[in-house]
Amino acid sequence: MPLSLADIRAAAARIHGRILRTPSIENPAVSSACGARVSLKLDNLQATGAFKERGAANRLALLSERERAGGVIAMSAGNHAQAVARHSTLLGIASTIVMPRFTPSNKVLRTEGFGARVVLHGETLAEAASHAHHLAREQGLTFIHPYDDPAVIAGQGTLALEMLEDAPDVEALIFPTGGGGLVTGCAIAAHALRPGLPVFGVEVEGYQAMRQRLAGQPVQVGGPTIAEGIAVRDVGELPLEMLRRLGVEILVVPERAVEQGIALLAEGAKVVSEGAGAAGVAAILTYPERFAGKHVGTVICGGNIDPRILSNVLLRNLLRDGRLLRLHLDIPDRPGVLADIATRVAEAGGNVIEVSHQRLFAAPSVQTAELELMIEVRDRAQADAIVAALEAGDYVVRRG
Repeated sequence: MPLSLADIRAAAARIHGRILRTPSIENPAVSSACGARVSLKLDNLQATGAFKERGAANRLALLSERERAGGVIAMSAGNHAQAVARHSTLLGIASTIVMPRFTPSNKVLRTEGFGARVVLHGETLAEAASHAHHLAREQGLTFIHPYDDPAVIAGQGTLALEMLEDAPDVEALIFPTGGGGLVTGCAIAAHALRPGLPVFGVEVEGYQAMRQRLAGQPVQVGGPTIAEGIAVRDVGELPLEMLRRLGVEILVVPERAVEQGIALLAEGAKVVSEGAGAAGVAAILTYPERFAGKHVGTVICGGNIDPRILSNVLLRNLLRDGRLLRLHLDIPDRPGVLADIATRVAEAGGNVIEVSHQRLFAAPSVQTAELELMIEVRDRAQADAIVAALEAGDYVVRRG
């Protein structure tokens, strides 16, 4: 193997004090929903909100004096950018980060806030990467790869050392998988410390690049995903080689399961996770037969989710669970009707949180109006009771 447990232990010693030794927790709500005993490694608590600091800190600590003086460059639209920026600044190294032009301004500002010079170039990550390599050659900068680098992989593997210290009786480990650095480093550590311990990677349906490469299939990826942190086209060649040798299986989860995982972590464990960070929980929810009753460890590898996206995910989950009721009614356009409807909803215990009342264009007749209600309820039974109460008043009710 190009990397060993000794390399990962050396990385752990090298970055000690530079990164947070994050806790592992067990949460009853998460374990109950998953049907397994789940240990959550909270690397979303790192200073930049993600595990990427481990690999970046280790790689930067290994730079020669000449490389430090020359500065470093990286390509990233998110967590790797902030990790390289932060740890370069801590070491007094000048850093340049190339980000695609579409990168949200908050990520650009956070990266600049950690001390990096940000260059916006290209429409895609591939174009940004090509430009970063060009600048590295032109300006004599050292390129810090996000996952296809032995030192970065060793740094990410320190996470598994901590997980197995905190939960030595764990029966399976699950790691979100993009380019492959995290799952590779952790699989090397786990297989050395606990031979035979199952280690799984997780990819989202639209981006199965690692699974496809391991299976010898052409890579076909694309489309929108909430798990953008693991949405890659090009996986690392070194991680690919090592995962193949280690026999790590890649599990694939649907978008809905990732959203469910984000909501479960937020509501059940009071933990904020980005899409990629919730992929491990999504895998346990998606493959209950694999993990039922077992002690499973996974990592919340990042917590950098846009507040608006988080809000939408939580609301969508409430709708799916039947805790938000959306109703459409065609009602007579006369005084007192809205008051009667509100009274019926209240008497059934519902809480109206949004009302849309349209007279001019949506209603089928000038004598009627269209009413749309968003109602907070405890469960589906209470929702059914509210619909029944409205229908008892001769209202025609359609669920949205």
